[in-house]
Amino acid sequence: MTTSSSTDGSAVAAGNHGPHGYSSHKADHLKRLRRIEGQARGLQRMVEEDVYCIDILTQVSASTKALQSFALALLEEHIKHCVAAAVEEGGPAMDEKVAEAMAAISRLLRS
Repeated sequence: MTTSSSTDGSAVAAGNHGPHGYSSHKADHLKRLRRIEGQARGLQRMVEEDVYCIDILTQVSASTKALQSFALALLEEHIKHCVAAAVEEGGPAMDEKVAEAMAAISRLLRS
């Protein structure tokens, strides 16, 4: 997938504009990501304050679980919206979206 800059300077996937499966839950996802960002900042603070290693590792585990949970929710919405639409269309679009979803699942399993 190629990316380009949008007018606000953020990276956008080329050719993938428009409503996505997660669009209807965008506010919830952003709230969740801000919480994860706070967890990451908390980890930074813990290291700066020389907190006990195991306590930091416990927080790393919680942050990792939060990211994995977010990824699974996003994947579910992708399958329900993008993959389902491609299956209705059939042909090469269907094959492409299924392969794309399988690659994403594979990456998640390796992480």
